Amino acid sequence: MTQPSLPKGFRDFGPDIVRKRNYILNTIRNAFELHGFQPLETPAMENLDTLLGKYGEEGDRLIFKVLNNGLGNKDKEAQSRKDFEKILAGKNSTGITERALKYDLTIPFARYVAMHHQQMYFPFKRYQIQPVWRADRPQKGRYREFYQCDADVVGSRALLNEIELIEIYHDVFNQLGLSGTTIKFNHRQLLVALAKKLGNVNLLTTVTTAIDKLEKIGLNKVKKELTEHGINEQQLAIVEQYLQLSGSNEDKMAGVKKLLGEQENAQNGLEEIGTILKGLYAENISISFDQTLARGLNYYTGTIVEVSAPEETKMGSLGGGGRYDDLTGLFGVPDIPGVGISFGVDRIYDVMEALDLFPSDAVESTKVLFLNFGEEESKIAYAVCRQLRQNGISSELFHEPIKMDKQLKYADKKNIAYAVLMGAQELATKTCTIKNLRSRQQETIPLTALADYPF
Repeated sequence: MTQPSLPKGFRDFGPDIVRKRNYILNTIRNAFELHGFQPLETPAMENLDTLLGKYGEEGDRLIFKVLNNGLGNKDKEAQSRKDFEKILAGKNSTGITERALKYDLTIPFARYVAMHHQQMYFPFKRYQIQPVWRADRPQKGRYREFYQCDADVVGSRALLNEIELIEIYHDVFNQLGLSGTTIKFNHRQLLVALAKKLGNVNLLTTVTTAIDKLEKIGLNKVKKELTEHGINEQQLAIVEQYLQLSGSNEDKMAGVKKLLGEQENAQNGLEEIGTILKGLYAENISISFDQTLARGLNYYTGTIVEVSAPEETKMGSLGGGGRYDDLTGLFGVPDIPGVGISFGVDRIYDVMEALDLFPSDAVESTKVLFLNFGEEESKIAYAVCRQLRQNGISSELFHEPIKMDKQLKYADKKNIAYAVLMGAQELATKTCTIKNLRSRQQETIPLTALADYPF
């Protein structure tokens, strides 16, 4: 008999975990709604050509491709074998696969906007909370199926959008108790300016892909990777000087201006960074300008932002995003600017669990358990239980009249806060006994007062 198992990188979630995750999701969803974002959902699968070429070479390799139907048709066996050979050679073949599981929520959203822009009003503010899939190597904080929570604004170039999205990050992480997070941001045009300073704007992808690994692999290995891609010693010195700028936000901006200030891209980027910082400072929101932040995705054009987990958790980033002023142009609909952020729910959960930040009621389901004392008592108890439910208090009656300690163990396993006892003595006096299962205190009250009890 085959033992039940899961594919690597995929997980089951029991009730307590789901409730804790919902606590995170509801906090994020409420923040999105408070800022006027509207919900949107897209399918689990997209056409493969919608996704390919949008995430860079490394990202494309992590796309989960879905095999076409009917590959077992014997009449097509020879052609299927040829198509499989193409796949093994690193090429694509529509004969084998035309669809894929979505890699993120941004490209599917861009596809949605491209398809529906004529019926949409702008600016359009959407949020999306759905799973995505990546054929990555499973490791701490990295899974093959995970949830993303995205908020995007399309149809506006106003930097107010960046300020508002960073404010959402600030508010959500404060509400979750994750005060040790760091919000970092940079501007893609500074990286364009750096590539131009090296003498070739076409080096942008090479440079950003390497810099994006700086925190993980360190400066020496970044330099080694750049050398392997043909970057010479003089160019490496410029990159190193750029990466080693330090000090306050203003100090680092001054360093960038001194190094790259002759480049128009750098001038524009620094101007926008200054505007965003001014807006955030006015709201007492702390943020770190980090010129080393790269975010290797090819579609970013302006501001890029990332939230780092508290250092002691060694978890990496908890979210990220940026501006993409021509993403819909990839689908033949140019000139619709956009900017967005994403929350990494699974990593946020892992960090909160490690730091014991979930409130006790986050895993609470049933608020009140009516103990079962027998057939006659349970009939009356169930009627009262229904009254509590109608008042919005989650309640249940234990399913059979077994020993009280076993019923109370059930309550303990489900983290139920209160037990209501309605035995023969209580029914005779038209009362009920309420037992607080956390403080172990109890009191007897008139049955008519139960509906107004402050559970």
